[in-house]
Formats: sequence, structure tokens, C-alpha cells
Amino acid sequence: MKTAQVRFYLDADILGLASILGPLRNDITFPGAPGAVIHKRQRPACPIESTDVPDTDWLPIVAERGWLVISRDHNIRENIAERRAVLEHGVKMVALAGKDAGTKWKQLQLVMQRWDRIEALANETGPFIHLASRNRMAPLDLHS
Repeated sequence: MKTAQVRFYLDADILGLASILGPLRNDITFPGAPGAVIHKRQRPACPIESTDVPDTDWLPIVAERGWLVISRDHNIRENIAERRAVLEHGVKMVALAGKDAGTKWKQLQLVMQRWDRIEALANETGPFIHLASRNRMAPLDLHS
């Protein structure tokens, strides 16, 4: 059996969404995800074993693997430590923004609406954060 190539990490703040997408795609992982066989590919267990790991600890792990983070960190604009970690480690991130990401259903709608762009961003080099809403997807200035 071939090994899956994980490309996306769904943050602990969207575990409900991860529980929907994780079983469908072998390239998605999330904190505490066990190993799984999906579409004849073996996805390894996630190296972030708990949802209690601080962002500044798991961001370097994810960045080292080249994974794109999908998060619902609505305070990302104000969270200087997290933005600094994104810059320092070359993290690639899409943050689901505002009321468009308030429920599991809305998160699923938003991610599906923006999936082609999210998938394209996975191939780009970090660091970056893009804010995704139903109306737009735009980069966040990491230096402000």
C-alpha cells in the first residue's frame, strides 16, 4: 500500500470540519488524527497528538512538513505571537473569517467554495496567511 502525502492540517478550532473532511481525503490531517487508509493510501497518525498544544509549538512542526494550515482563528489579526511564528517558520495558512465560519456547516460551505484556491496555495511557499470569507480571499499583511 502506498503512503498518503499529507498536504493540509486542520487546526483544533475546526475539529468538526476535520471530522467531515478527514475521512474523505488522505491528504488532510488534524490534531489527534489516527493513521487511516483512505483511497488505498495509508495516512500516518498526526504528529500533533492533542488539541492542547499551543499554536507556537505546533506551527513549526506543520511548517517543517510543508503543510497548509486551515484555521478559524478569528483573532489572527491581533495575535502578534502567532503572526510572528508564521513569519519565523514559513507557515502557509488560510484562516476562515468572520460569521461565514461560525458553524461546522458554514465552514464546510466556505471551504468547498474556496477549495480550488486553497489547494493552489498549498503549492506556494510560505510564509503567508490568507483570510477566507464567502465574498473574498485575500492575504493578510504579516508585518503590520
